[in-house]
Amino acid sequence: MAAIKQSDIVVVIVPFPAQGHLNQLLHLSRLIAAYNIPIHVITTTSHARQAKTRIHGAWDSLSIDTIHFHDYPTPHFPSPPPDPTAAIKFPSHLIPSFKSAMHLRQPFVDLLSTISPASKRVVVIYDYLMGPVVQDVGSFPNAEAYMFSCCSAFASFWYHQEATGRPPLDGELESIKKELPSGEDCYSTDGLQFILSTDVSYKKFTSGTILDACRVIEGKYIDLLEQEENEDHQKLWALGPFNPVAITHDSTHKRHKLFDWLEKQKPNSVLYVSFGTTTSISNEQIQEIALGLEKSEQSFIWVLREADKGDIFDEGEVRKIQLPKGFEENGLVVADWVPQSEILAHPSTGGFMSHCGWNSSMESITMGVPMAAWPMHSDQPRNAMLITRVLKTGMYVRDWTQRKELVSSTVVEGVVRRLMASDEGEEMRKRAAELGDRVRRSVVDGGVTRMELDAFVAHVTR
Repeated sequence: MAAIKQSDIVVVIVPFPAQGHLNQLLHLSRLIAAYNIPIHVITTTSHARQAKTRIHGAWDSLSIDTIHFHDYPTPHFPSPPPDPTAAIKFPSHLIPSFKSAMHLRQPFVDLLSTISPASKRVVVIYDYLMGPVVQDVGSFPNAEAYMFSCCSAFASFWYHQEATGRPPLDGELESIKKELPSGEDCYSTDGLQFILSTDVSYKKFTSGTILDACRVIEGKYIDLLEQEENEDHQKLWALGPFNPVAITHDSTHKRHKLFDWLEKQKPNSVLYVSFGTTTSISNEQIQEIALGLEKSEQSFIWVLREADKGDIFDEGEVRKIQLPKGFEENGLVVADWVPQSEILAHPSTGGFMSHCGWNSSMESITMGVPMAAWPMHSDQPRNAMLITRVLKTGMYVRDWTQRKELVSSTVVEGVVRRLMASDEGEEMRKRAAELGDRVRRSVVDGGVTRMELDAFVAHVTR
């Protein structure tokens, strides 16, 4: 990579504070910083602390001279606990923290006022929900903005189809459209209201769109989205996967104790279970999962954490969950933050039961691990369909039509056995491994993702 003078091009990253969004843009920061381009990340004080606490791996090896955090305090916001009994699983309890990030508009202007006069060009990459914060970017003649869409290309394409009412283009798409999960119950009413409140006329100040998507995985849907973008004279960049694809054990972090257990297990024998940072599961459902895992007689690691609060450092009463006695004979239950990519990359891990958030989905695909799909909210039902119906590297625990039903221990047991101990699961594991290998090859020199990232950097440093 050719070195770029720091005074020439500066990149300003404006992430949305939800962990899944924050994580993707921090990993993109790492990729762009590798081209010797200075990066400035602007966020709230509490979410900067959250980001630094949780990010793993290659991030730690970056020079602190390359990536700069600018964190700003915001007015106090409520940080209520999640509701594990809520009928709609969208994390409405996080909305006060989301709204707090909208106070970054003036700090963003102040930061650009400092950076812009000293730079040839300022490149702003912002999460699509942060449009209100970056809407003044047009006031700076040497600044250009790129919107980051955090969804899969598959989900993004179908959202666009529904918004425009355009017909799909071929028979395969028509077939998928008939099976497409409903948008009903993906968002709470106040969640939708918040999303609508962030809608600004971004095309007035945006030069293109960036996706955490890979042409090896979603080439057809990226092509379809590009056709839509070209009609609007916008450029689309598929730069994924953002997450590290080569896992290195960083000596600066204490190794998690779960790896002592994991390394004693047979190859592809362990099911990793995690439902992300925003899902809160009822006590009744937790009992059914526990019994199902126990009856399956398969080894497992289950990350059983409560969903994040708006401020994860806000101390309060911790929910206590009682699990069946003797339940952990075949596995581990972990209640703290874990290095998920490292777990998925471990040769003993053979499956992933997941909510199908796009970070988790992309990490699982990248590491070649098949999934037991259990979507909870937002874009997750469509990510689950991509994995099960299109890529065929996963199977459902519960599809979206059954979202209001309790999943019994018998169903959990059956899915775990199918994924981990059947010919069907073994074939799925082979497909997942082959896809993961192709994705990992896409990010090295000459690979399709690497060439697209090179092209993006060449474009913004022109």
